[in-house]
Amino acid sequence: MKDQLYAAPIAQLGDFCFDENVVEVFPDMIQRSVPGYSNILSAIGMMTARYAQPGSKLYDLGCSLGAATQIMRRNTPHSDCLIIGVDNSAPMVERCKQHLATFKSDIPVEIRQGDIQDTDIENASVVVLNFTLQFIEPVDRLALLTKIYQGMRPGGVLILSEKFRFEDNEVNDLLVELHLDFKRANGYSELEISQKRTMLENVLRADTIPSHKERLQQAGFEHIDVWFQCFNFGSIVAIKDSGV
Repeated sequence: MKDQLYAAPIAQLGDFCFDENVVEVFPDMIQRSVPGYSNILSAIGMMTARYAQPGSKLYDLGCSLGAATQIMRRNTPHSDCLIIGVDNSAPMVERCKQHLATFKSDIPVEIRQGDIQDTDIENASVVVLNFTLQFIEPVDRLALLTKIYQGMRPGGVLILSEKFRFEDNEVNDLLVELHLDFKRANGYSELEISQKRTMLENVLRADTIPSHKERLQQAGFEHIDVWFQCFNFGSIVAIKDSGV
């Protein structure tokens, strides 16, 4: 279904939330709003194939409709792995379960409704935070990443995809404008762009790439770098040393 949630003027703009209306149009919304999204999903599959360890757990934290969960399941080479998807939106979880049920696989999947900050991470070889951390309160982000690191097997990988901000104001303004051009090219009107931007202001708090790297180091990760970037969106890989 095409995303037309903000095509008409909204009298009172509240905070953006992942409610039933968003769930209905989410696949279209994210493809038309996040540059490089399909590339990120494809690479999550490639990294799952490389890093998933036998008998381990794979986590999709903030799984939404299960796009990353499904690509992980398709690429997990070990049938004794368990994939766990977690999201705090009840409509998302329900639709995710329905979506995943239409695909046959030998890899078991559990989809849970809950707060990822309260989710135990254990025996993990692959963890995905796909545009999720940016919705967590900044003061709580290090604790979540530390918990992920501590719950990982040696040699495990975290894939962290985010919207970035940049310390150089001119560069930041350029990349913001290029992202807006991307949305315009995908059919969003100025009204749609403006209303959604206003609704996201209080709930999506982007970090700089150096801030992400520093926080991941503080959490314990030994190998960290950006592997993908398109405008002000991108993804970072963080690997737990295999000797830890």
